[in-house]
Amino acid sequence: MSSKTMIEAKNITKHFERKIALSSLSFSIKQGELVALIGPSGAGKTTLLNSIAGLVPLQGGELLIDSLPLADYKRGKKFAKKIGVIRQQFDLIGPLAVIHNVLAGKLSQWGLIKSLISLLVPQEKESALTALNRVGLGDKPYEITATLSGGEQQRVAMARLMVQNPEIILADEPVASLDPARADDVLSILTKIVSEENQTLVASLHSVEYARKYFTRIISLKNGEIFFDLPTEKVSDELLHELYKLKEQGLI
Repeated sequence: MSSKTMIEAKNITKHFERKIALSSLSFSIKQGELVALIGPSGAGKTTLLNSIAGLVPLQGGELLIDSLPLADYKRGKKFAKKIGVIRQQFDLIGPLAVIHNVLAGKLSQWGLIKSLISLLVPQEKESALTALNRVGLGDKPYEITATLSGGEQQRVAMARLMVQNPEIILADEPVASLDPARADDVLSILTKIVSEENQTLVASLHSVEYARKYFTRIISLKNGEIFFDLPTEKVSDELLHELYKLKEQGLI
C-alpha cells in the first residue's frame, strides 16, 4: 500500500444554525485504504463526505486532498480526477441509455460540443463498454437505464465512476436502498475494483456487518465526533454496543 496521504482532516468543524454537525475532527486516510464510516443516524457521516467532496463549506479547521487544501481545487477536470461520488439515489438519468450515463463520467474532461455529440453518437465508448463488463453489465449498454433493477443501476453508477477514474471514491450509503443480496453484490464489486486500481474508498454505511466484511478500517462518528478509528479486526462488539447505545433506554 502506498504511504501517500490522500485525505487529511485537521480539526474540521461544521455546524448548521445551532447544531454541531462535525466537532473538531482530525484523521488521515492513505491511498488504497478501504474506510467505512459508521454511527447512529445524525452522527455526521453524510456531512463529512459532503465536506470532503467540497459540497459543504466548513466553519473551521483544514481539509487537505493529496496534500493540497481543498480550496485549491477548482470544480472541473482537476477535481474530478481526485474525487468521485456515488450515492444511494444513483444520480442517473433514467430515460437515457446505460452507455450515456456511464460516459457522463467523462463530462468534466470533454468540452460542450463533444458532450452534446456523445448524446447522439457515444464518444470513447470503448472505455464505457470496458467498465460495464467489469461490473457485469456488458450486455446492457443500450438498455434504458430506468428499466434496470436497483442493483443494476448502482452498478451503472460504479461504471460511470470507473470511466471518471478518480483517485478517491466517496460512497454515501451506496447500498441503503438495496436488498441484502444485491447490497452484497454491489459492495463486493466496488471494493474489488477499488483495490485493483489502488484507489481510496470512504463509504458511509448503516450496516456494521458490511463494514466488517468489506472494509479494512472503520471510523465511527457519534454526535459529530470520532468515537473510534480502528482497523476492522480491532472493532469489538463492546465498542459497537457503546456506539449505538441509546441514552434513554441503554439499548442498542
